[in-house]
Amino acid sequence: MKKIPFFHQLIATGFGSGYSPIAPGTAGALLAMLIWWGYAAFTDYATIQWITAILVILFTVLGIWSASVSEKYWGEDPSRVVIDEMVGTWIALLAVPENGHWGYMLAAFLLFRLFDIWKPLGIRKMEKLPKGYGIMADDILSGIYGYIVIYLYRLAFT
Repeated sequence: MKKIPFFHQLIATGFGSGYSPIAPGTAGALLAMLIWWGYAAFTDYATIQWITAILVILFTVLGIWSASVSEKYWGEDPSRVVIDEMVGTWIALLAVPENGHWGYMLAAFLLFRLFDIWKPLGIRKMEKLPKGYGIMADDILSGIYGYIVIYLYRLAFT
C-alpha cells in the first residue's frame, strides 16, 4: 500500500495532532486554540481577526483537498484527519471580543467541541457531502454554531 504524500498527511492530521492516541479531534482543536492564543497575545484585535479569517479560508481549501486525498489511503472520514476540527475552532474563536479574556477562548473551544460531538441542527447531514467536503462541512457548521452562541451571549450580557 502506498504512503500518503507528506504534504497531505501534514495538513490532514493538523500538523500531526491527529495522531494523538487519545481524542485526536480534541487534540486538533486544542492545537488550533493554542495557535490562536499564540498570535492573539502579540497583536491587535483587527489583526487577530484578519489572521484568523485567513487561516479559516486557507485551511478550509487545503483541508478539503487533503482530506479527500487522505480517504484514498486511510478510508472514509479517518479519525486522524483533524484539520476540520482546527478550522471549526478558529471559526468559533472569531467571536472572541476585543480585550476578550481567556474565558471566551475556552468557551469557543468547548462550544465547538460540544456541537462537533453532539451534531445537532443539521450538522450530521453535512457529513453526507462527498469526500473532503463532508469531512470539513460538519465542523465548519459546528464552528459557526459556537460563534453564534458566543456572539449572542455578548449581545445579551456585555
